[in-house]
Amino acid sequence: PILLAVFIIRSFIVEPFKIPSGSMMPTLIAGDFIVVNKYSYGIRLPVWNKTLIKLGKPSRGDVFVFHYPKDPSIDYIKRVIGLPGDEVRYENKELIINGERVNKILHEKYSYMLNDNQMIDAKKFIETLDNSKYSLIVHDVPSEDYKFNVPDGHYFAMGDNRDNSSDSRFWGFVPDELLVGKAFFIWLNFSQPHRIGTWIK
Repeated sequence: PILLAVFIIRSFIVEPFKIPSGSMMPTLIAGDFIVVNKYSYGIRLPVWNKTLIKLGKPSRGDVFVFHYPKDPSIDYIKRVIGLPGDEVRYENKELIINGERVNKILHEKYSYMLNDNQMIDAKKFIETLDNSKYSLIVHDVPSEDYKFNVPDGHYFAMGDNRDNSSDSRFWGFVPDELLVGKAFFIWLNFSQPHRIGTWIK
């Protein structure tokens, strides 16, 4: 009964994940253990990931987990930027959705250690996308401009570490059938315990 209960919880309700990289800094850092609400986007059949009951859809600004389109055995976590039908542009490190520039305000300098031996300086911004307000970082490095039209049944994903994220700009859109759930809570971090108990925004 206990194993069955654990299977049901992990398959349909919540599931823990560990953040492996810095692509979602400063929101999430490598070493964060997070919890994902698996029914935010509908109750799905395990393994086949087919939707059994539709409960909701991703919203712009959600931090979501999905199976990587190029290799569904790998789980990715990014932020929902574009919904089906959206035109998404990223120009001069500014995000533009359906012709409207997304508000972004410089907050402070952000420094972090890379590979335990190199200090990296970046700028931290506060971005407001629809009803979501969150932090992101931008580095002083060149960036290409992009323009995408999100097809039906797909989502455009980006990391909050805008200059160091493998996301929809490079490998394409996230199809609905590869969605796992919405990330909402950091429950453990061995190296930075002050992050424990943080709600993900």
